[in-house]
Amino acid sequence: MASTITPEQVNKFVQGAFDGLSTLICEEISPTHAVTSFDTANVMLRPGGYIPGPTQFSSADGALWYLVFGALDRFEPMALTSELSIRYLRPAVGKALYVRADLDRVGRRQLVGTVRVWVDDNPAKPCATAQGTYMLPD
Repeated sequence: MASTITPEQVNKFVQGAFDGLSTLICEEISPTHAVTSFDTANVMLRPGGYIPGPTQFSSADGALWYLVFGALDRFEPMALTSELSIRYLRPAVGKALYVRADLDRVGRRQLVGTVRVWVDDNPAKPCATAQGTYMLPD
């Protein structure tokens, strides 16, 4: 079943519900994945021009939240991170950070997803990978 939610609807919803995440732009959404982009122009970079780990982590978390919307085919603002584990594979240096969250499992109470993070539209060279669980409200 295809999701009826569009990237534009996600971006508008997030801007109203949680403006702190509105810089994480939803590029694609479906019942099985979500892709986001984040412009690093306003990020305080680490020495060497590295995108900080917390920025990558919050982007991975945000992409999983967006995946919840596609998997459930509805906006669920009270879905909450239960667990998120990230591995940094190489330095993230670039103008844009991209994240893809793929659905592993969705049940009545939780969603589990796997995430890849890369820079400058080069998904073949991930800079981080993560797996997380979102708890779904009753």
